[in-house]
Amino acid sequence: MPTPESEAFLAKKPTVPPTFDGVDYNDTPRLKAAQDSIIKEQWVKSMMNRLIRQELQKCYYREGVNHLEKCGKLRERYFETLPDAKVKGYLFQQQNYVPGREDPVGQDQVSAGLDRQADGVMATVPEKVAKEKGDERL
Repeated sequence: MPTPESEAFLAKKPTVPPTFDGVDYNDTPRLKAAQDSIIKEQWVKSMMNRLIRQELQKCYYREGVNHLEKCGKLRERYFETLPDAKVKGYLFQQQNYVPGREDPVGQDQVSAGLDRQADGVMATVPEKVAKEKGDERL
């Protein structure tokens, strides 16, 4: 296995950032490089989350009843990395790319759990249920 400083490692290291920013969709090699870079970045995040989870499991087993006190930092780090742990692919980012925007269009609505009402106004699911029941607390 090549070391991180070796020529073989540097040759396989992606030179393209994990985004479609500045990529011409008609330039197939650059498009494929961007897609590969996005997938590799997602796999790195997924494997990092797996390593943290394994360490958390070891800590729970090792500490026993004191795991709530002793494993808190690992638990917090695991929950921070959990949303990015799934390999989602590149198609959503590729099809909904807007130049100059960090997230693809619609990503914030999908991740926030928003639901589209019949009149086209966006509202969160709990607000929609509360309106239907006549609850004014929300």
